[in-house]
Amino acid sequence: MSLLTPLRLSRPALSQTFFTSRSLATTTSDTPGTAIVLLNMGGPSTIPEVHSFLSRLFADGDLIPLGPLQKYLGPLIARRRTPKIEAQYTEIGGGSPIRRWSELQASEACKILDKTHPSTAPHKPYVAFRYAAPLTEDTFLQMQRDGIRRAVAFTQYPQYSCSTTGSSLNELWRLAKKFDREGRIEWSVIDRWPTHPGLVSVFARHVSEKLLEYPEAVRDKVVLLFSAHSLPMSVVNRGDPYPTEVAATVHAVMTKLGFKNPYRLVWQSQVGPSPWLGAQTSRTVEEYVKKGQTDLLLIPIAFTSDHIETLYELDLEIIKETGEAGVKRAESLNGDPEFVKALAEIAREHLEGRERSSRQMALRCPMCTSVRCEEQKKFFATGKHPE
Repeated sequence: MSLLTPLRLSRPALSQTFFTSRSLATTTSDTPGTAIVLLNMGGPSTIPEVHSFLSRLFADGDLIPLGPLQKYLGPLIARRRTPKIEAQYTEIGGGSPIRRWSELQASEACKILDKTHPSTAPHKPYVAFRYAAPLTEDTFLQMQRDGIRRAVAFTQYPQYSCSTTGSSLNELWRLAKKFDREGRIEWSVIDRWPTHPGLVSVFARHVSEKLLEYPEAVRDKVVLLFSAHSLPMSVVNRGDPYPTEVAATVHAVMTKLGFKNPYRLVWQSQVGPSPWLGAQTSRTVEEYVKKGQTDLLLIPIAFTSDHIETLYELDLEIIKETGEAGVKRAESLNGDPEFVKALAEIAREHLEGRERSSRQMALRCPMCTSVRCEEQKKFFATGKHPE
């Protein structure tokens, strides 16, 4: 089969035992239940972890493609950037809060799931980060020690990209092949949820709450800048669905808000000299302020919690440096009870749907030539390793 053709995979439902192996709809201590595994990039919780975090990040060709010299350039870039990034983490309190928020979200969502979907209870929360503790490998091995047999990989990137969710799933597939060749853990995947009503509702409420801080006379004139992490154009031109899915989230939120404000979708966190998706968030704010548009509300639309991209890049590098009181940021999702409830609802809907992944999951990017991607998609579509 050509690597340039989309996979045509049947998507068998999960085995009945995935959902009905428990005879009672109450939690008991003698069964491992269902693992709910939140996938994310992660971030260093302390300053000494920054270098190892950057080393893993720049070694990942799915996230930052550096070509055939990746294994040489990655460590060099990580080493050079470490002092600067350490200083940035120092300014936001000495580390990233993403682990704390992720563990809270996972734990609280599982408590709700135990009540709303008792047939798969108890639901055991796990967090699996790609570049920082708890690393995906450490979480995988802990799940094995805990005797887990059923697991849902739940991406915390609402909008799918091969660089983010795809990278995390590639790592999970690699670990399953290495440590669980016999398939004792049965996986299913929540691979995207860009327009889920619960997600959209929380975003819209956070925007509305922040708009109340503006004088009523200018409130409807505030420009909403939805900011998402950018992608290299080499990834975009491969056919990655991320820009479209981010735009879908923005449109859904604006629909919920009644399109009362002008808005734009902008992109942040570009790294290196190669072309990245724009317009850049920082440049957009700078140019609007120059033009006299100083009432701007930034909304981090692709993040589920605060981390360096919100607390440093948006709050300090962009908003604080403008010196304009009208440039503000909507609150991140973090531990918002409505958002945690939405996570539980997404997981419940997935468990009731009895399919391993979304229909989009099996469709490869049109220009994809990655054998790893092909095999990973086969594994999560069928639950079996390709022969």
